[in-house]
Amino acid sequence: MLLKDLSILVTGGTGSFGRMFVRTVLKRHPDIRRLVVYSRDELKQYEMAQEFAGCGHKGLRFFIGDVRDQPRLTRALEGIDIVIHAAALKQVPTAEYNPFECIKTNVLGAQNVIESCLDTQVKRVVALSTDKAAAPINLYGATKLCSDKLFVAANNMKGSRDLRFSVVRYGNVMGSRGSVIPFFFECRESGVFPITDPKMTRFNITLQQGVDMVLWSLGNARGGEILVPKLPSYRITDLASAIDPQCEQRIVGIRPGEKIHEEMITSSDAPNTVDLGSYYAILPPSDPQWLSDYLRHQDARMVPPAFCYDSGANPHFLSVAELQRLISEHCPDRRIQKRRRADRRQAG
Repeated sequence: MLLKDLSILVTGGTGSFGRMFVRTVLKRHPDIRRLVVYSRDELKQYEMAQEFAGCGHKGLRFFIGDVRDQPRLTRALEGIDIVIHAAALKQVPTAEYNPFECIKTNVLGAQNVIESCLDTQVKRVVALSTDKAAAPINLYGATKLCSDKLFVAANNMKGSRDLRFSVVRYGNVMGSRGSVIPFFFECRESGVFPITDPKMTRFNITLQQGVDMVLWSLGNARGGEILVPKLPSYRITDLASAIDPQCEQRIVGIRPGEKIHEEMITSSDAPNTVDLGSYYAILPPSDPQWLSDYLRHQDARMVPPAFCYDSGANPHFLSVAELQRLISEHCPDRRIQKRRRADRRQAG
């Protein structure tokens, strides 16, 4: 999709995804009109503004606000063409201990985004989801499933507006804050990696792949889809070996709300799921004519009956060597990065 002279707002824009999204858009689409980072943390906004101070793009803006505050959100969306909704409370233990706070942000906040987009001139909305929203067993996953349903159903409320809502669902982002790789880096000095279950598997996606998928969806989603990328999986024991094969892998037991294998498409979704080539799309229930038009327009085909997509049954697994290469490219040890930044500040 051409972004020339368009304005984009990213909720939760100071997070790992938001930073990569801003970096990618400013590099690939320097003729964008405005790129607004919407988030509630002033310190993260200050740090991000410093990080991008040299980019020279006059349209980069930072807007303090919370998706729980619909009037503020509506004000921020004035003149915005595209919304990328990345704001969420994402930590599973935090959500279990503070359930309604998670609901306020992930569910009520999602509805606020929808209402504000309907009340302004927004034309495209892409909401980020998670593999934990498929057959959820924890509150975080349940709130994101609810959010997904809200964004899909929002297409029924748009009336004659030129407005499309779609969802992008993917697995663990390699090296993102709070994920397993930074955690293992922290554990490495102790010589022990805590392994919840040796059979555990996860999908893997890099931040750049996630951003590329969102940009692809802006130009290709027709509205109402939950888009799912085709990703490799990894075994948690292989990941530990890739980070440091000398560390002990100590089995500590599975945590509440955690799965052995993650799912992104359940067998119950199969009757409404199509194969788009590099991605799958879970479609909303529709009449046969709409489905036929979608398949023809997108050059898609239906998946087999009872199809499911989970990390344990995935035909593509990353080897230890492949994991080592990806880790070195996408998530070097952040303690080393921090020390290097501190050394540069002292030298300056």
